[in-house]
Amino acid sequence: MNVVLVIVDSLRKDHVGAYGMERAVRTPSLDALAGESLRFTRAYPESIPSIPARRSIHTGTRTWPFRGWELSNVNEDDVALWGWEPIPEEQTTLAEILVGEGYRTMFVTDTLHQFRADYNFHRGFQAFEFIRGQERDLYMPLSPASQEKIEGVLIGGPKASHAEEIMRQYFANTLGREREEDWFSPRVFSKGMEFLRAARDAGPFFLVVDNYDPHEPWDTPDEYISLYSDGYEDPEPMIPSSGPSDWMTEPQIERMRARYSAEVTMMDRWLGRFLDEMNGLGLMEDTLLVFVSDHGHAFGEHGFVGKVSAAMYPELTDITFMIRDPNGRGAGEASDFFASTHDVASTILSALGIERPEAMGGQNLGALLDGGEPEEPRPHFTSGYHDHVWTRDGRYAMFARNDGSDARLFDLEADPNMDRDIAPANRDVVRRMWEGYVLEDAGGPLP
Repeated sequence: MNVVLVIVDSLRKDHVGAYGMERAVRTPSLDALAGESLRFTRAYPESIPSIPARRSIHTGTRTWPFRGWELSNVNEDDVALWGWEPIPEEQTTLAEILVGEGYRTMFVTDTLHQFRADYNFHRGFQAFEFIRGQERDLYMPLSPASQEKIEGVLIGGPKASHAEEIMRQYFANTLGREREEDWFSPRVFSKGMEFLRAARDAGPFFLVVDNYDPHEPWDTPDEYISLYSDGYEDPEPMIPSSGPSDWMTEPQIERMRARYSAEVTMMDRWLGRFLDEMNGLGLMEDTLLVFVSDHGHAFGEHGFVGKVSAAMYPELTDITFMIRDPNGRGAGEASDFFASTHDVASTILSALGIERPEAMGGQNLGALLDGGEPEEPRPHFTSGYHDHVWTRDGRYAMFARNDGSDARLFDLEADPNMDRDIAPANRDVVRRMWEGYVLEDAGGPLP
Protein backbone atom coordinates (compact mmCIF):
# COMPACT_ATOMS: atom_id res chain seq x y z
CA MET A 1 0.00 0.00 0.00
CA ASN A 2 1.24 3.48 -0.88
CA VAL A 3 0.97 6.43 1.51
CA VAL A 4 0.26 10.07 0.73
CA LEU A 5 0.49 12.58 3.58
CA VAL A 6 -0.83 16.09 2.88
CA ILE A 7 0.07 18.80 5.41
CA VAL A 8 -1.54 22.24 5.09
CA ASP A 9 -0.43 25.18 7.20
CA SER A 10 -2.77 27.48 9.16
CA LEU A 11 -6.01 25.79 8.05
CA ARG A 12 -8.81 26.42 10.53
CA LYS A 13 -11.30 23.62 11.00
CA ASP A 14 -14.23 26.02 10.93
CA HIS A 15 -13.34 27.15 7.40
CA VAL A 16 -13.80 23.67 5.90
CA GLY A 17 -17.31 22.96 4.65
CA ALA A 18 -17.29 19.31 5.73
CA TYR A 19 -17.15 20.39 9.37
CA GLY A 20 -20.44 22.24 8.99
CA MET A 21 -19.43 25.33 10.94
CA GLU A 22 -20.49 28.95 10.59
CA ARG A 23 -17.34 30.30 8.95
CA ALA A 24 -17.00 27.52 6.37
CA VAL A 25 -15.93 28.71 2.92
CA ARG A 26 -15.82 27.06 -0.50
CA THR A 27 -13.86 23.84 -0.05
CA PRO A 28 -15.47 21.31 -2.43
CA SER A 29 -12.33 19.16 -2.69
CA LEU A 30 -11.92 18.80 1.06
CA ASP A 31 -15.65 18.21 1.45
CA ALA A 32 -15.52 15.39 -1.10
CA LEU A 33 -12.44 13.93 0.59
CA ALA A 34 -14.27 13.99 3.93
CA GLY A 35 -17.03 11.91 2.37
CA GLU A 36 -14.46 9.19 1.72
CA SER A 37 -12.56 9.58 5.00
CA LEU A 38 -12.77 9.27 8.74
CA ARG A 39 -12.98 12.88 9.92
CA PHE A 40 -11.75 13.85 13.37
CA THR A 41 -13.91 16.52 14.99
CA ARG A 42 -11.69 17.04 18.05
CA ALA A 43 -8.20 17.09 16.56
CA TYR A 44 -5.49 19.33 18.00
CA PRO A 45 -1.77 19.86 17.37
CA GLU A 46 0.35 18.45 20.16
CA SER A 47 2.34 21.69 19.89
CA ILE A 48 2.17 24.97 17.99
CA PRO A 49 3.26 26.57 15.65
CA SER A 50 4.61 25.24 12.32
CA ILE A 51 7.96 23.62 13.13
CA PRO A 52 7.05 22.04 16.50
CA ALA A 53 3.87 20.61 14.97
CA ARG A 54 5.76 19.24 11.98
CA ARG A 55 8.43 17.65 14.12
CA SER A 56 5.76 15.55 15.78
CA ILE A 57 4.16 14.66 12.42
CA HIS A 58 7.45 13.39 10.98
CA THR A 59 8.66 11.57 14.10
CA GLY A 60 5.56 10.52 16.03
CA THR A 61 7.27 11.98 19.10
CA ARG A 62 5.88 14.82 21.15
CA THR A 63 7.70 18.15 20.98
CA TRP A 64 5.91 19.67 23.98
CA PRO A 65 6.87 20.41 26.80
CA PHE A 66 9.87 22.00 25.02
CA ARG A 67 12.53 21.05 27.54
CA GLY A 68 16.10 22.04 26.72
CA TRP A 69 15.18 25.04 24.57
CA GLU A 70 17.56 27.97 24.96
CA LEU A 71 17.34 31.37 23.30
CA SER A 72 21.13 31.37 22.88
CA ASN A 73 20.78 28.46 20.44
CA VAL A 74 18.49 30.39 18.09
CA ASN A 75 20.07 31.43 14.79
CA GLU A 76 19.32 34.69 13.03
CA ASP A 77 16.84 33.10 10.62
CA ASP A 78 15.09 30.98 13.27
CA VAL A 79 11.88 31.85 15.08
CA ALA A 80 12.49 32.53 18.78
CA LEU A 81 9.71 30.30 20.10
CA TRP A 82 10.11 27.36 22.44
CA GLY A 83 10.21 24.10 20.50
CA TRP A 84 11.24 25.79 17.24
CA GLU A 85 14.23 23.49 16.70
CA PRO A 86 15.49 20.84 14.28
CA ILE A 87 14.36 17.24 14.46
CA PRO A 88 16.78 15.78 17.03
CA GLU A 89 19.42 13.47 15.60
CA GLU A 90 18.36 10.68 17.93
CA GLN A 91 14.77 10.69 16.69
CA THR A 92 13.96 8.47 13.71
CA THR A 93 11.70 9.97 11.07
CA LEU A 94 8.82 8.22 9.37
CA ALA A 95 10.58 8.59 6.00
CA GLU A 96 13.74 6.92 7.35
CA ILE A 97 11.70 3.95 8.53
CA LEU A 98 9.83 3.61 5.25
CA VAL A 99 12.89 3.93 3.02
CA GLY A 100 14.40 1.12 5.07
CA GLU A 101 11.31 -0.97 4.26
CA GLY A 102 11.76 -0.50 0.52
CA TYR A 103 9.46 2.48 -0.03
CA ARG A 104 10.29 5.18 -2.53
CA THR A 105 10.15 8.36 -0.44
CA MET A 106 9.36 11.83 -1.83
CA PHE A 107 8.76 15.24 -0.29
CA VAL A 108 7.62 18.56 -1.74
CA THR A 109 7.08 21.71 0.32
CA ASP A 110 7.12 25.49 0.20
CA THR A 111 7.23 25.76 4.01
CA LEU A 112 10.46 27.73 4.11
CA HIS A 113 11.56 26.89 7.64
CA GLN A 114 12.20 23.28 6.62
CA PHE A 115 14.74 24.15 3.92
CA ARG A 116 17.82 24.29 6.15
CA ALA A 117 19.70 21.00 6.07
CA ASP A 118 20.43 21.08 9.79
CA TYR A 119 16.68 21.06 10.54
CA ASN A 120 16.60 17.43 9.34
CA PHE A 121 13.17 17.47 7.68
CA HIS A 122 14.61 16.01 4.48
CA ARG A 123 16.05 12.97 6.29
CA GLY A 124 14.88 9.70 4.77
CA PHE A 125 13.55 11.25 1.55
CA GLN A 126 15.16 10.03 -1.65
CA ALA A 127 13.65 12.87 -3.66
CA PHE A 128 12.62 16.25 -2.35
CA GLU A 129 11.67 19.59 -3.85
CA PHE A 130 11.84 22.83 -1.90
CA ILE A 131 9.76 25.50 -3.63
CA ARG A 132 11.39 28.79 -2.76
CA GLY A 133 9.98 32.25 -2.15
CA GLN A 134 7.39 32.13 0.61
CA GLU A 135 7.28 34.88 3.20
CA ARG A 136 10.76 36.08 4.26
CA ASP A 137 12.74 33.42 2.38
CA LEU A 138 15.90 35.20 1.15
CA TYR A 139 15.31 33.97 -2.35
CA MET A 140 15.51 37.08 -4.56
CA PRO A 141 17.13 40.49 -4.03
CA LEU A 142 14.98 43.51 -3.23
CA SER A 143 14.31 45.85 -6.13
CA PRO A 144 12.52 49.17 -6.74
CA ALA A 145 9.62 47.29 -8.31
CA SER A 146 9.15 45.11 -5.23
CA GLN A 147 9.56 48.06 -2.88
CA GLU A 148 6.72 49.97 -4.56
CA LYS A 149 4.23 47.23 -3.73
CA ILE A 150 4.55 47.92 -0.01
CA GLU A 151 2.50 51.10 -0.44
CA GLY A 152 -0.63 49.06 -1.11
CA VAL A 153 -0.34 46.88 2.03
CA LEU A 154 -1.84 47.62 5.43
CA ILE A 155 1.09 47.67 7.87
CA GLY A 156 0.65 48.40 11.56
CA GLY A 157 0.15 46.93 14.99
CA PRO A 158 2.61 45.55 17.55
CA LYS A 159 4.89 43.85 14.99
CA ALA A 160 4.65 46.33 12.14
CA SER A 161 8.37 46.41 11.33
CA HIS A 162 8.52 42.63 11.12
CA ALA A 163 5.45 42.52 8.89
CA GLU A 164 6.96 45.14 6.57
CA GLU A 165 10.22 43.18 6.37
CA ILE A 166 8.33 40.05 5.38
CA MET A 167 6.30 41.81 2.70
CA ARG A 168 9.33 43.49 1.14
CA GLN A 169 11.01 40.13 0.72
CA TYR A 170 7.82 38.38 -0.36
CA PHE A 171 7.19 40.89 -3.15
CA ALA A 172 10.78 40.52 -4.35
CA ASN A 173 10.35 36.75 -4.41
CA THR A 174 7.10 36.82 -6.37
CA LEU A 175 7.73 39.46 -9.03
CA GLY A 176 6.79 38.36 -12.51
CA ARG A 177 3.95 35.99 -11.68
CA GLU A 178 1.46 35.89 -14.52
CA ARG A 179 -0.69 32.76 -14.41
CA GLU A 180 -2.40 31.09 -11.45
CA GLU A 181 0.02 28.20 -11.93
CA ASP A 182 2.80 30.54 -10.76
CA TRP A 183 1.33 30.87 -7.25
CA PHE A 184 2.54 28.64 -4.43
CA SER A 185 -0.33 26.17 -3.88
CA PRO A 186 -0.49 25.38 -7.61
CA ARG A 187 3.27 24.84 -7.71
CA VAL A 188 3.30 22.56 -4.66
CA PHE A 189 0.43 20.35 -5.77
CA SER A 190 1.68 20.30 -9.38
CA LYS A 191 5.04 18.97 -8.19
CA GLY A 192 3.18 16.45 -6.09
CA MET A 193 1.38 15.29 -9.23
CA GLU A 194 4.71 14.99 -11.01
CA PHE A 195 6.01 12.78 -8.20
CA LEU A 196 2.86 10.65 -8.40
CA ARG A 197 3.35 10.01 -12.10
CA ALA A 198 7.00 9.15 -11.63
CA ALA A 199 6.40 6.75 -8.73
CA ARG A 200 3.23 5.04 -9.91
CA ASP A 201 4.99 1.95 -11.31
CA ALA A 202 8.13 2.07 -9.17
CA GLY A 203 6.93 0.03 -6.20
CA PRO A 204 5.31 1.27 -3.00
CA PHE A 205 5.89 4.94 -2.26
CA PHE A 206 5.53 7.48 0.52
CA LEU A 207 4.82 11.02 -0.65
CA VAL A 208 4.57 14.07 1.62
CA VAL A 209 2.97 17.18 0.12
CA ASP A 210 3.43 20.05 2.57
CA ASN A 211 1.58 23.21 1.45
CA TYR A 212 2.28 26.47 3.30
CA ASP A 213 -0.87 28.27 2.20
CA PRO A 214 -3.29 29.47 3.57
CA HIS A 215 -0.48 30.86 5.73
CA GLU A 216 0.05 34.58 5.31
CA PRO A 217 0.75 36.62 3.21
CA TRP A 218 -2.75 36.25 1.75
CA ASP A 219 -2.12 37.07 -1.86
CA THR A 220 -4.28 35.14 -4.31
CA PRO A 221 -5.44 36.14 -7.79
CA ASP A 222 -8.37 38.57 -7.55
CA GLU A 223 -10.95 36.04 -8.71
CA TYR A 224 -10.65 34.23 -5.38
CA ILE A 225 -10.84 37.37 -3.26
CA SER A 226 -13.97 38.51 -5.09
CA LEU A 227 -15.75 35.39 -3.83
CA TYR A 228 -15.64 36.80 -0.31
CA SER A 229 -15.24 40.59 -0.57
CA ASP A 230 -15.88 43.51 -2.88
CA GLY A 231 -15.89 47.28 -2.74
CA TYR A 232 -12.79 47.52 -0.55
CA GLU A 233 -10.41 50.37 -1.42
CA ASP A 234 -8.08 50.77 1.59
CA PRO A 235 -4.55 49.29 1.90
CA GLU A 236 -4.77 45.51 1.78
CA PRO A 237 -4.41 43.51 5.04
CA MET A 238 -2.25 40.78 3.51
CA ILE A 239 -0.34 39.99 6.70
CA PRO A 240 -1.19 40.19 10.42
CA SER A 241 0.81 41.89 13.11
CA SER A 242 0.28 39.05 15.58
CA GLY A 243 -1.16 40.46 18.75
CA PRO A 244 -4.18 42.56 19.79
CA SER A 245 -6.45 43.49 16.88
CA ASP A 246 -7.52 46.90 18.22
CA TRP A 247 -5.31 48.75 15.73
CA MET A 248 -7.52 47.49 12.87
CA THR A 249 -10.99 48.63 11.85
CA GLU A 250 -13.75 46.07 11.44
CA PRO A 251 -13.77 46.48 7.62
CA GLN A 252 -10.04 45.80 7.61
CA ILE A 253 -10.47 42.67 9.72
CA GLU A 254 -13.28 41.49 7.46
CA ARG A 255 -11.09 42.06 4.42
CA MET A 256 -8.31 40.07 6.09
CA ARG A 257 -10.73 37.21 6.70
CA ALA A 258 -11.81 37.38 3.07
CA ARG A 259 -8.23 37.22 1.84
CA TYR A 260 -7.59 34.21 4.08
CA SER A 261 -10.76 32.52 2.81
CA ALA A 262 -9.54 33.14 -0.73
CA GLU A 263 -6.29 31.33 0.09
CA VAL A 264 -8.23 28.40 1.53
CA THR A 265 -10.34 28.12 -1.63
CA MET A 266 -7.33 28.31 -3.97
CA MET A 267 -5.52 25.66 -1.93
CA ASP A 268 -8.64 23.50 -2.08
CA ARG A 269 -8.89 23.83 -5.87
CA TRP A 270 -5.35 22.61 -6.37
CA LEU A 271 -5.72 19.89 -3.78
CA GLY A 272 -8.66 18.76 -5.88
CA ARG A 273 -6.50 18.59 -8.99
CA PHE A 274 -3.94 16.56 -7.05
CA LEU A 275 -6.65 14.15 -5.88
CA ASP A 276 -8.01 13.92 -9.44
CA GLU A 277 -4.52 12.97 -10.60
CA MET A 278 -4.34 10.24 -7.95
CA ASN A 279 -7.69 8.93 -9.11
CA GLY A 280 -6.76 9.09 -12.80
CA LEU A 281 -3.59 7.13 -12.13
CA GLY A 282 -5.57 4.45 -10.30
CA LEU A 283 -3.82 5.18 -7.02
CA MET A 284 -6.90 5.68 -4.85
CA GLU A 285 -7.41 1.92 -4.73
CA ASP A 286 -4.12 1.15 -3.00
CA THR A 287 -3.05 4.35 -1.24
CA LEU A 288 -3.61 5.45 2.34
CA LEU A 289 -4.22 9.21 2.37
CA VAL A 290 -3.79 11.34 5.50
CA PHE A 291 -4.70 15.04 5.50
CA VAL A 292 -3.76 17.22 8.48
CA SER A 293 -3.26 20.91 9.29
CA ASP A 294 -0.83 22.18 11.91
CA HIS A 295 -2.84 24.97 13.61
CA GLY A 296 -5.27 27.78 12.83
CA HIS A 297 -5.15 31.57 12.80
CA ALA A 298 -7.06 34.31 14.62
CA PHE A 299 -9.01 37.07 12.87
CA GLY A 300 -10.17 39.24 15.74
CA GLU A 301 -12.55 36.72 17.33
CA HIS A 302 -11.19 37.27 20.84
CA GLY A 303 -9.47 40.59 20.26
CA PHE A 304 -6.41 39.08 18.53
CA VAL A 305 -5.14 38.58 15.01
CA GLY A 306 -2.45 36.12 14.01
CA LYS A 307 -0.95 33.41 16.20
CA VAL A 308 -0.64 34.48 19.83
CA SER A 309 0.46 32.02 22.52
CA ALA A 310 -1.62 33.81 25.17
CA ALA A 311 -4.79 33.37 23.07
CA MET A 312 -5.21 29.62 22.58
CA TYR A 313 -8.82 29.76 21.43
CA PRO A 314 -10.51 27.39 18.93
CA GLU A 315 -9.54 29.56 15.96
CA LEU A 316 -5.92 28.67 16.74
CA THR A 317 -6.08 25.17 18.23
CA ASP A 318 -8.79 23.35 16.22
CA ILE A 319 -7.34 21.62 13.15
CA THR A 320 -8.52 19.58 10.18
CA PHE A 321 -7.58 15.89 10.28
CA MET A 322 -8.86 13.16 7.94
CA ILE A 323 -7.77 9.60 7.09
CA ARG A 324 -8.88 8.02 3.82
CA ASP A 325 -8.49 4.25 3.83
CA PRO A 326 -8.31 2.69 0.32
CA ASN A 327 -10.70 -0.06 1.42
CA GLY A 328 -13.34 2.45 2.48
CA ARG A 329 -13.10 1.89 6.21
CA GLY A 330 -14.56 4.83 8.12
CA ALA A 331 -15.69 6.58 4.95
CA GLY A 332 -18.00 9.48 5.72
CA GLU A 333 -17.79 8.87 9.47
CA ALA A 334 -16.67 11.23 12.22
CA SER A 335 -14.74 10.52 15.40
CA ASP A 336 -14.56 12.71 18.52
CA PHE A 337 -11.37 11.03 19.74
CA PHE A 338 -8.68 13.54 20.71
CA ALA A 339 -6.49 12.88 17.65
CA SER A 340 -3.26 14.79 17.19
CA THR A 341 -0.29 15.45 14.96
CA HIS A 342 1.99 12.96 16.74
CA ASP A 343 -0.46 10.14 15.94
CA VAL A 344 0.19 10.39 12.19
CA ALA A 345 3.40 8.34 12.07
CA SER A 346 2.15 5.51 14.30
CA THR A 347 -1.10 5.29 12.35
CA ILE A 348 0.72 5.03 9.01
CA LEU A 349 3.20 2.41 10.22
CA SER A 350 0.46 0.30 11.76
CA ALA A 351 -1.59 0.45 8.55
CA LEU A 352 1.45 -0.88 6.69
CA GLY A 353 2.13 -3.64 9.22
CA ILE A 354 5.48 -2.11 10.17
CA GLU A 355 6.58 -2.16 13.80
CA ARG A 356 7.07 1.31 15.15
CA PRO A 357 10.08 2.33 17.28
CA GLU A 358 9.57 2.07 21.00
CA ALA A 359 10.29 5.79 21.39
CA MET A 360 7.42 6.73 19.06
CA GLY A 361 4.75 7.98 21.41
CA GLY A 362 1.70 8.63 19.26
CA GLN A 363 -1.24 6.27 18.95
CA ASN A 364 -2.43 4.12 16.08
CA LEU A 365 -5.78 5.57 15.06
CA GLY A 366 -6.50 2.67 12.70
CA ALA A 367 -8.93 0.90 15.03
CA LEU A 368 -11.21 3.94 14.81
CA LEU A 369 -11.62 3.31 11.07
CA ASP A 370 -13.61 0.19 11.98
CA GLY A 371 -15.56 1.92 14.73
CA GLY A 372 -13.38 0.32 17.38
CA GLU A 373 -11.52 1.69 20.35
CA PRO A 374 -8.07 3.30 20.23
CA GLU A 375 -5.05 1.69 21.84
CA GLU A 376 -5.37 3.87 24.94
CA PRO A 377 -8.22 6.12 26.04
CA ARG A 378 -7.65 9.87 25.98
CA PRO A 379 -10.11 11.43 28.37
CA HIS A 380 -8.17 14.68 28.03
CA PHE A 381 -5.50 16.25 25.83
CA THR A 382 -2.71 18.78 26.38
CA SER A 383 -0.85 21.02 23.97
CA GLY A 384 1.73 23.78 24.21
CA TYR A 385 2.63 26.98 22.40
CA HIS A 386 5.83 28.73 23.48
CA ASP A 387 5.37 29.80 27.13
CA HIS A 388 1.69 28.77 27.34
CA VAL A 389 -0.12 25.48 27.72
CA TRP A 390 -3.62 24.40 26.71
CA THR A 391 -5.67 21.43 27.87
CA ARG A 392 -9.21 20.12 27.59
CA ASP A 393 -11.44 17.19 28.49
CA GLY A 394 -15.00 16.35 27.54
CA ARG A 395 -16.41 19.48 29.15
CA TYR A 396 -13.76 22.10 29.94
CA ALA A 397 -10.89 23.80 28.14
CA MET A 398 -8.19 25.78 29.89
CA PHE A 399 -5.04 27.63 28.92
CA ALA A 400 -2.44 29.31 31.10
CA ARG A 401 1.17 30.38 31.29
CA ASN A 402 3.72 27.65 31.89
CA ASP A 403 3.79 28.39 35.63
CA GLY A 404 0.01 28.07 35.89
CA SER A 405 -0.66 31.79 36.17
CA ASP A 406 -3.18 33.73 34.09
CA ALA A 407 -5.33 30.61 33.76
CA ARG A 408 -8.53 30.91 31.74
CA LEU A 409 -11.24 28.26 31.90
CA PHE A 410 -14.23 27.66 29.63
CA ASP A 411 -17.27 25.39 29.79
CA LEU A 412 -17.38 23.90 26.29
CA GLU A 413 -20.91 22.57 26.70
CA ALA A 414 -22.35 26.03 27.34
CA ASP A 415 -19.70 28.06 25.52
CA PRO A 416 -18.03 26.13 22.65
CA ASN A 417 -16.38 29.25 21.20
CA MET A 418 -14.70 29.96 24.55
CA ASP A 419 -16.06 33.48 24.95
CA ARG A 420 -16.67 33.51 28.74
CA ASP A 421 -13.82 32.88 31.17
CA ILE A 422 -15.15 31.08 34.24
CA ALA A 423 -11.81 30.50 35.98
CA PRO A 424 -12.41 32.93 38.90
CA ALA A 425 -15.50 31.01 40.03
CA ASN A 426 -14.06 27.54 39.40
CA ARG A 427 -10.61 27.42 40.93
CA ASP A 428 -11.09 23.78 41.86
CA VAL A 429 -11.53 22.84 38.19
CA VAL A 430 -8.50 24.92 37.21
CA ARG A 431 -6.40 23.19 39.88
CA ARG A 432 -7.60 19.74 38.84
CA MET A 433 -6.79 20.36 35.19
CA TRP A 434 -3.44 21.94 35.96
CA GLU A 435 -2.24 19.25 38.31
CA GLY A 436 -4.03 16.24 36.85
CA TYR A 437 -3.66 17.04 33.15
CA VAL A 438 -0.85 19.50 32.49
CA LEU A 439 1.72 18.51 35.11
CA GLU A 440 0.89 14.83 34.79
CA ASP A 441 1.28 14.86 31.00
CA ALA A 442 4.44 16.94 31.20
CA GLY A 443 5.98 14.67 33.81
CA GLY A 444 6.58 17.54 36.19
CA PRO A 445 6.93 21.32 36.20
CA LEU A 446 7.12 23.01 32.83
CA PRO A 447 10.22 24.88 31.58
